[in-house]
Amino acid sequence: MTAWAWYLPGVPFFVHAQDRPGALPEMEALAEAHWSYMDRYADRLILRGPTLSDDGTEHTGSIHVIDLDDRATAERFATEEPYWLDGLYRHITISRTVVLLRREPVEAGLASEAPSALVTGRWAHQPRNLGDTDLQAPDVSPEDVRFMAVLVDDNQTCTTGMASIVSAVPGEALRIVQALADRLIGGPVALTAQRWQRGGRR
Repeated sequence: MTAWAWYLPGVPFFVHAQDRPGALPEMEALAEAHWSYMDRYADRLILRGPTLSDDGTEHTGSIHVIDLDDRATAERFATEEPYWLDGLYRHITISRTVVLLRREPVEAGLASEAPSALVTGRWAHQPRNLGDTDLQAPDVSPEDVRFMAVLVDDNQTCTTGMASIVSAVPGEALRIVQALADRLIGGPVALTAQRWQRGGRR
């Protein structure tokens, strides 16, 4: 099976929560509640983990890619999470996705001490080419990109952005992903990258 192919387990959603500044001590106190909540979705989580500051010392947000029934269920997943209920997130974005690449197992395949980055990009709605089912990432080592998803509208007719996990520091991760991101919409894409680490119980 080709490494780059549409992966359709159901209805995956990309849930990006951004922390309220200074919330880390409260998050640490609620960590068990957070993990227990996520345990309920263990068989549906495709990817999970926090984003970090450039020096890796500060928790800045959380990423969850999760297979759920529909948008309403995804919104409940996000807004019933203990960190959100306690006011520790300042903003949550929920986007339906089409997963292009998922290297199994995503979490176990990324050593916690290895540098990893979340690379994201957003763009105006672009009609989706439903026939393009074998996307290839030029000049990307198979070991570099661990996860790649295209963000789509709820009808899956347009792409609206992309998200990727790369085994590299943020600056290098941008270089690795840029060519593929540009190809997705046929022109330059503005990307951002931040440190990321796999999530789950310690």
